[in-house]
Amino acid sequence: MNLFEKEALINKAAEEFESQSPEALLKWAVEKFPSITLACSFGAEDVVLVDMLQKISPKTDIFYLDTNVHFKETYETRDRLEQHYGLKFVQVLPKLTLEEQAAQHGEELWKSDPNKCCGIRKVDPLTEILGKYDAWITGIRRDQAPTRANAKKVEYDVKFGLVKFNPLASWTSEDVWNYIRDNEVIYNPLHDQNYPSIGCEHCTRPVAPGEDPRAGRWSGFEKTECGLHK
Repeated sequence: MNLFEKEALINKAAEEFESQSPEALLKWAVEKFPSITLACSFGAEDVVLVDMLQKISPKTDIFYLDTNVHFKETYETRDRLEQHYGLKFVQVLPKLTLEEQAAQHGEELWKSDPNKCCGIRKVDPLTEILGKYDAWITGIRRDQAPTRANAKKVEYDVKFGLVKFNPLASWTSEDVWNYIRDNEVIYNPLHDQNYPSIGCEHCTRPVAPGEDPRAGRWSGFEKTECGLHK
């Protein structure tokens, strides 16, 4: 399939699946792109997609970016999901250990230059893992942030050079939690402690009532994304 044909397919699919269920899109995605993977951060949206994918295509790869500085609750959620579904998440590690990063860039890089820290511990590893696939699935939703408001359910990811599926793009937070409750999906307990968006331990804080749901990420910095999504 050349680039023109792929672009036509993507545009058509984006239009067709806009009004269809996430499950319908996932089913089409794994059939059309056998070399596909789901990116999982173990947040609410991603555990929903894990549950859906296990029912549709349980052998599809699911990876996570292990920055080595996730909350213990995040690692525990990973373990519980693996045990429940009988699966093994693909662990993607940065090239630098925390010690090597500190030696090269200074201690606690996330405090002095969070963009560089995310680049080393998230973006570079993501670039490497996505190079092995033709398509990837994410849990982004349009109402999460202004930077995601124009996300299509199917699009070409220019940054990483592959097809990107966002099955939950049109869902609200309420839709996500209704699915979790209705299907008894395992989720990160930090969500019950005012953490609507969960990243690395050093760069995530609880959100106060009335604050933007992503206000707890990189608090104090002019930063709202880790660089994984254009």
